[in-house]
Amino acid sequence: MFIEHPLLKANAIESRAYQVNIAKSCLARSTLVVLPTGMGKTIVALEVMAGVLKDRDGRILFLAPTKPLVEQHAATLRDLLLREDIAIFTGEVKPADRIDLWKENKIITSTPQVIKNDLEAGRITLDDVRLIIFDETHRAVGDYAYVFIGEEYKKQDGLAMGITASPGSDPKKILEVCENVGISNVEIRAEYDPDVVNYVHDISLDWIRVDVPEELRSVIELLKKARDGQIKQLRKCGYLRTGRPMVTTKDLLNAGKKIQADLRTGKRFQTYHASTAQAMAMKINHAIELAETQGADSLRSYFDRLRQEEKSKTASKASKRVLKIPEVEKASRACSKIHLDEPKMMKVLDTVRNQIKGKEDSRIIVFTHYRDTSETVTKRLSTLEEVRPVRFVGQATRGSDKGLSQKEQVEMIEDFKRGKYNVLVATSVAEEGLDIPSTDMVVFYEPVPSEIRTIQRRGRTGRKMPGKVVILGSKATRDEAYFYSAQRKERKMHRELEKLRQELKQMIFVGEPGGKGFEQIGDIDKPYEPLGELLAKEREHRRVVSKKKGQTTFDDFGE
Repeated sequence: MFIEHPLLKANAIESRAYQVNIAKSCLARSTLVVLPTGMGKTIVALEVMAGVLKDRDGRILFLAPTKPLVEQHAATLRDLLLREDIAIFTGEVKPADRIDLWKENKIITSTPQVIKNDLEAGRITLDDVRLIIFDETHRAVGDYAYVFIGEEYKKQDGLAMGITASPGSDPKKILEVCENVGISNVEIRAEYDPDVVNYVHDISLDWIRVDVPEELRSVIELLKKARDGQIKQLRKCGYLRTGRPMVTTKDLLNAGKKIQADLRTGKRFQTYHASTAQAMAMKINHAIELAETQGADSLRSYFDRLRQEEKSKTASKASKRVLKIPEVEKASRACSKIHLDEPKMMKVLDTVRNQIKGKEDSRIIVFTHYRDTSETVTKRLSTLEEVRPVRFVGQATRGSDKGLSQKEQVEMIEDFKRGKYNVLVATSVAEEGLDIPSTDMVVFYEPVPSEIRTIQRRGRTGRKMPGKVVILGSKATRDEAYFYSAQRKERKMHRELEKLRQELKQMIFVGEPGGKGFEQIGDIDKPYEPLGELLAKEREHRRVVSKKKGQTTFDDFGE
């Protein structure tokens, strides 16, 4: 079934219960919409826009953090919304041109900083704006432009809509975001909610563990001995607790913070020595991570960079000394002699080859944590028949590794959609935000410990049909710890979701899956009531419900 609306393209948008339910809430009150990646946040926004355009005369602002996102949203609107008056505002559009575009168009897709600049300069006003959509709303804190725009928009008493996949789990922080952009209702959905579950496709998960070659294990042991020597120095200086066998990366980072704080106050005599030990421990720890999770090639490249650092005029003491540690010297020499096929790389090649062989029109994303690895994977995949890979990285240029501009990123995604490329080898830049089409398979070159990043990566498949996720991990390394950590965190997140809903209900309207909860409030004829009035009404409603059930009332609700 498709959505039927006079302002939406016919037979183009599938009618999904949860999207329709959420859109109704958004049209009744300013609402924060929390949906996982791939569940159609933009489609919900489109339905809300169509409702506002049909029933209320005025202007709509669709804000997104980056130029590629703005352009993608505009393309979606032009494709599905039966309106011609859609304009794009970014920093590349001259201020004088934006004034004319504002007058000529009712729908503006823009980066928030541009709108903030135009408001401050008096080039535009929000007087006739009836709806503002804040994409990636969780950014609306501190001095981010969303906060300024939200404060200005509250004066107009208009309808606001926030959309995000990553709101966090702290009710107070979510409430802060809502307050900053004038939102009084929250709609949260997960894959297992009753109005969502019928639209979720199965995703098979294949956790593939590979052996670390014995030659590389010997290198790792040498590096661990070298790191232990620096840890011993940090303990002696009092920056790491004694008696704790395991020292994590987080422990080393915290030690670095303490050292920097002491350096600023001049407290400790041995602080400079500890600072060098901490920096060397971090460098060696990174070398261990590369050896365990990426392989000998990546470790060799890292040793080469350390040698370049050592020769630099601005080299730190740590850079000058770390390669002179006997165990690190031995590890570097041993690594230079290791020439074998990386087990993970072989698995990636086999996995991609088999997928393309079984389904010629497949689209695959291979995620790698490191840029070096993404380059190597792309080169190796390009040697396979029928595999057309492309490397997809962020904008930053690192040394000789040039980043991709936003325009290049958008063009690359379009080429991926059209089939010019059938494998996207991507770093974290492809995890969120950008409108990358659904894929048949997602491959993790290594697990990530973050449940949010794991969900975002996995959300790139299984949107329109069943999908596959393959996660590679080296045995008895941090790969395994990261994999199980992400799983535990995700299970906890699912448990916390319902708790979050219940806690938020004490402070703000929260819609229920299935669209039932919103109607319980009763009066939705005044969609733009201030948050305080809404809370008062909800408080009274709950008192009545509690009395009917013979329960004790709670007068401190919402305080």
